[in-house]
Amino acid sequence: MSMPLVAPLFPAGKEPLPPGFTEEEREQLMQAKKYQNWMTMGMESCVAKTALAGGGGFAIGALFSLMSASFAYEDPLLRAQTQAGMNSGQKAKEIFKEMGRGMYKSGKGFGKVGALFAGIECVIEGYRAKNDMVNPVAAGFVAGGILARNSGPKAVLGGGIAFAAFSAAIDLFLRREPADED
Repeated sequence: MSMPLVAPLFPAGKEPLPPGFTEEEREQLMQAKKYQNWMTMGMESCVAKTALAGGGGFAIGALFSLMSASFAYEDPLLRAQTQAGMNSGQKAKEIFKEMGRGMYKSGKGFGKVGALFAGIECVIEGYRAKNDMVNPVAAGFVAGGILARNSGPKAVLGGGIAFAAFSAAIDLFLRREPADED
């Protein structure tokens, strides 16, 4: 018996197949759907978001450091004095080691900030069960305060306000309406 305006109910595993699929392909489709659900759950977890933000921050920090390393050798006479007695291969090796240390240090700092902010924002979003402007602003305030915790209470408040304002500006930019194309 057909009832209008009522969604049909199907037993689990017996739902209608998408167009172009046969009954023999149902098991493969169900397996793919299961893996897709696992990946979706993983990417929505705070741990995965924090790890991705930390890794991305590390990569961007290392890249910024690598780009700025070309400007780091501003005094060639001082460098020549410190590297006296080295051949060109040893000098190049020392320069690359110094660049690597700078890339690691900068990447570590960016990764820490990215992971801290993303983790706090994810926890706030999960607690509030909303995705709005309050989450990044609150997460920015908390993360800024945590990053400035060793500099005193004024720095904690100032760091929180500054990071919250920066987070709000970035989020407003990312959430803006796209321009209409004519």
